[in-house]
Amino acid sequence: MPHFPKPAEGSWTQHYPSLGTGPISFEDSITPQYYELERKAIFERTWLNVGRVEQLPKKGSYFTKEIAAARTSVILVRAGDGQVRAFHNICRHRGNKLVWEDFPQQETNGTCRQFVCKYHAWRYSLEGDLTFVQQESEFFDLDKSDYGLVPVQVEVWEGFIFVNLNPNNTTSLLDFLGPLGKGLEGYPFGEMTDTYSYRAEVDANWKLYIDAFTEFYHAPVLHAKQYTAEESRKLAGYGYEGLHYAIEGLHAMQSSWGGMAPPKDPMMVKPIERVLRSGNFGAWDKPDIPALKNLPPGLNPGRHKQWGLDSYLFFPNFMIVVWEPGWYLTYNYWPTAYNHHIFESSLYFAPAKTGRDRMRQELATVTFKEFALQDCNTLEATQTMLESRRVSRFPINDQEILIRHLHHAVGEQVAAYQNELHGSAVPAR
Repeated sequence: MPHFPKPAEGSWTQHYPSLGTGPISFEDSITPQYYELERKAIFERTWLNVGRVEQLPKKGSYFTKEIAAARTSVILVRAGDGQVRAFHNICRHRGNKLVWEDFPQQETNGTCRQFVCKYHAWRYSLEGDLTFVQQESEFFDLDKSDYGLVPVQVEVWEGFIFVNLNPNNTTSLLDFLGPLGKGLEGYPFGEMTDTYSYRAEVDANWKLYIDAFTEFYHAPVLHAKQYTAEESRKLAGYGYEGLHYAIEGLHAMQSSWGGMAPPKDPMMVKPIERVLRSGNFGAWDKPDIPALKNLPPGLNPGRHKQWGLDSYLFFPNFMIVVWEPGWYLTYNYWPTAYNHHIFESSLYFAPAKTGRDRMRQELATVTFKEFALQDCNTLEATQTMLESRRVSRFPINDQEILIRHLHHAVGEQVAAYQNELHGSAVPAR
């Protein structure tokens, strides 16, 4: 019997009948040609999260973002008028990458008054205007106003910076994020500015890592060694069931139990967690942020007393996980090939006031990093065996509904792109 109520249809999956209930294929994760379609249909046409406003604290602050799936690099900058602007990271003279340090493939950040090309010293203002051309008189009828940096659509939602690489895009970021985004507005993201970030290069398709984090069915098994022996036995016997699932267009979320602090039985956790009052679910003591006392309606939509966290997937590759103890984390999955991607994660906490606060944050960060690496390790094994094609159809249970939804959403976008180009769609799976 279910531990938590399910929809009247009998299951979360049946509540969204367009997803079906049969086995699915992961051919979309092992086919180079399909990845090329994804690049064009999704990553060159969709709003993509590239960072937060705290990375651009003052006029002239900038950072670059490499978006391999769209074959481009983007500059994000706080312009003179205080607005966040974005440009393709390419000099208009000879196509040199404009902003980079010692290695052109690596991202960089800093503060400047203008952008200067390393090759021939063409200069651009923070607003992207071409302001200086070396030996300008040697050019023929050159009008500098015609050669500013190529702008990229950029919008900010709740402090998160998004770009859209499609110059013909007419969908606002707010409309794109839809009801799930609206439901998170008002959470104090901007008051959690102590940040810890890490990245990993993963030999697996980008969707397979998202699959791993959109279901917690695996947690009592894969992460068993992270718990005490007693806690592990209890979790294995209980299994996993989500509190609530919601799908809105391309986006989806789930609510989960767990993460509540402090634990009912402190002896169920490790000694260092008891000493610091912190662990994988963050510090046990909530930060003093008034907004945490009146959460936005999108969090814990099922209004469960057992609520511990909400995990949101904003299509295609951005996840926000909000934890009941008063912190959050983000995941970004940046594909670089059909069988390789870059995984990035950042954990955000209220500013530490004491050294003990800092230790609590660091304990949560290193513990959670271990969880992520355990998932990563299995993915590379999954990729190799999927590519063997010895099995082509796989059963997906009700707690894995967001896996079914992600591959369905990707398939719909690719098919729509194919229809637009040729009038016929390539099957999604």
